[in-house]
Amino acid sequence: MTKLDEVGAWIREHLPALLAEHGVPAAGVAVLAEGEVVDAAAGVLSTVTEVTATPDSLFQIGSITKVWTATLVMQLVDEGLVALEDPVSRHLPGLTLADGAAARTLTVRQLLSHTAGFEGDVFTDTGRGDDALERYVAGLGDVAQLFPPGEQFSYNNAGYCLLGRLVEVLRGKPFDECLAERLFTPLGLTHAAASPYEAIVHRVAVGHVRPEPEAAEVPAPMWAMARSNAPAGSMLSMRARDLLAFARMHLEAGKAADGSSVLDAGTVAAMQERQVELPDIRVMGDAWGLGWELFDGQGTPVIGHDGNTIGQASFLRVLPEQGVAVVLLTNGGDPYGLYRDVVGHVLRELADVQLRALPVPPVDPPRVDATRYAGTYSSRVADLVVSQDDDGRIWLEMRPKDIALEMGEQPERSELVSFAPDTLIPVQAQSGLHVPFAFLGDDGAGHARFMHIGRAVPRVAG
Repeated sequence: MTKLDEVGAWIREHLPALLAEHGVPAAGVAVLAEGEVVDAAAGVLSTVTEVTATPDSLFQIGSITKVWTATLVMQLVDEGLVALEDPVSRHLPGLTLADGAAARTLTVRQLLSHTAGFEGDVFTDTGRGDDALERYVAGLGDVAQLFPPGEQFSYNNAGYCLLGRLVEVLRGKPFDECLAERLFTPLGLTHAAASPYEAIVHRVAVGHVRPEPEAAEVPAPMWAMARSNAPAGSMLSMRARDLLAFARMHLEAGKAADGSSVLDAGTVAAMQERQVELPDIRVMGDAWGLGWELFDGQGTPVIGHDGNTIGQASFLRVLPEQGVAVVLLTNGGDPYGLYRDVVGHVLRELADVQLRALPVPPVDPPRVDATRYAGTYSSRVADLVVSQDDDGRIWLEMRPKDIALEMGEQPERSELVSFAPDTLIPVQAQSGLHVPFAFLGDDGAGHARFMHIGRAVPRVAG
């Protein structure tokens, strides 16, 4: 029995109990090592229908889709149809943002590396037709520029929708068709779906959410988000083994299993090169490449991406020098606890790599003066209000706006404590994760200019 066989046997034996421990209804797992693959699944795809998960079950991969979108863009680069330093407006001449100069100058590279600088959480639903992306991009004219293009990192869903539209325009086809023609077909994928209409013919997972903080999880009220956000991760679903086939292509210098070229070898390497450093919030990568998240501190290069949709969470980790990749797809509960147990075991056993510990609040955090942090930070999704009471305790009120309320978000009030210089962390975890809040810049009056939670949220008051 090979080491990979041992890992596969461990997953099949322990996955059901781990799902129960972490309250995850179902999961699919696939692992690649030394050119061989093992996969497994357990649990139920819906707690109402109780359909059993199998290795061929489809889960949404969420924002891991962004690496697929980046791959489609880099195919255009390989063919000489676009260059990384091209202003996007050269290919999308009607592009408008609130900052006209930024709209004219931001580049393909800046979109790929999340440094475009405009507000990124724009989830406008423009319908289900093939013109959804075109209409979405046409509606970005009032999207605020938070900082000049290239200045810093701020995770940007809307930027990847722009990249999806770039692919559509240069290919002359809808984004879904480009995915199927340029990636599904050459990779030989049989259990991947770019839309609910394709997914429905398979065994498909349903996300699970809590309608109220103390309530039990129930199936999500909708299966997918808007088609307009498909290039950012609102639609794409597949089995774990098919996502692993995509990762394998990136491990094997752009070659598909049949030896055909999907990307040039140099392009694959370029996608894994550091483009921008991230704030030290420790729940994302340490840097970003062209689509890929880059993780430091494991003793070997690690690339990957995570994804979250309505009640589903996905994880992809790839070790290029070790030839190892692992996929975990889930549909509710505490996916991060399951990730630590399953992905952590796989990487320890196959590559002697320890996952970086997720951030947790200090046992005895120091009291800090929150004057620099206090105030209201606002995005299209929510207002985030930081305050400090007379006892010195720091509080965060999250006030979701219409689009977030429609996706099931509820107002929350949570306590924050000191975690690191200019960084606070919530005392209570959400979905098993404590997401630190970094406070960056200066507004000229001694207050932070941005609250950074993976995306920069600007101060608007206080």
